[in-house]
Amino acid sequence: MKAATTYQEFADALSAAYPGLSPQQRVIAQFVIEHPDDFALGTAATVAEAAGVQPSALVRFANAMRFAGFTDLQRLFRDRLRQQAGTYRERIGAMKTPAAGREHAPALLSSFVELGVAELHRLEQRTTDAALRQAAQRVCAAHRVHLLAQRRAFPVAAYLAYALGQLDLPVQLHDGLGGMLGESLRLIGTDELLLVTSFKPYSPEVVDAALKARERGVQVIAITDAPLSPLKPAAHVCLEIGTGPTSPVRSLVAPMCLAQTLVVCAGQCLVKPKARRRRSR
Repeated sequence: MKAATTYQEFADALSAAYPGLSPQQRVIAQFVIEHPDDFALGTAATVAEAAGVQPSALVRFANAMRFAGFTDLQRLFRDRLRQQAGTYRERIGAMKTPAAGREHAPALLSSFVELGVAELHRLEQRTTDAALRQAAQRVCAAHRVHLLAQRRAFPVAAYLAYALGQLDLPVQLHDGLGGMLGESLRLIGTDELLLVTSFKPYSPEVVDAALKARERGVQVIAITDAPLSPLKPAAHVCLEIGTGPTSPVRSLVAPMCLAQTLVVCAGQCLVKPKARRRRSR
């Protein structure tokens, strides 16, 4: 395996190599994915301190990913940062919640808007047109689309069930009512598709369902947050929203935007064959 030449190649390689990394290297992997700008701009000493490891551990991590050392790996992250400079310059380090009171409502709204804009920029960087088209094509070709999410991610699955249903696609939303989630998921056929959504901290039930479905030959599409998400090994197509600064209130702006885009892509896939047939007459 050669060293990655782009950040996306590195993220994909890290996802594949992650199960074989040592516990300390996994800590570093999580840090570089969740704080890529800090990794790009810091020294070996400051990055190691932030990640809670020794500087020598960063060198061993870089070697494990086929880089000559920390500097070579950091250069890849700096290239990524330069490419993003024309897109947006500021990142939200932490959301500052104004004091309670009606007079602070505009400031509170502004902070959420800024947070949402930053999330949408990360989504745009992480999601490729090819992945969206592939996911949409699989959704349209499936005999039935099964949707599964829990907790914060559940509204995303609920929206997809509604919107894909509006396209006259056969869909089923699994909510685990009555403790029957396992039984209903086992009935998914190999000509059907399971679309799962989960973000950190990931739902164990959703991850387990995705892995078992993949083992049985069911197609799996995942909407998740990072290359190291436990959903990625189960997914035939993985759509990532990216990770950002920790916020007291975790937003659904990016995943809902991604879900809407997927629905529109699916709608376009359904319309194009009809347009071709009309031209051939």
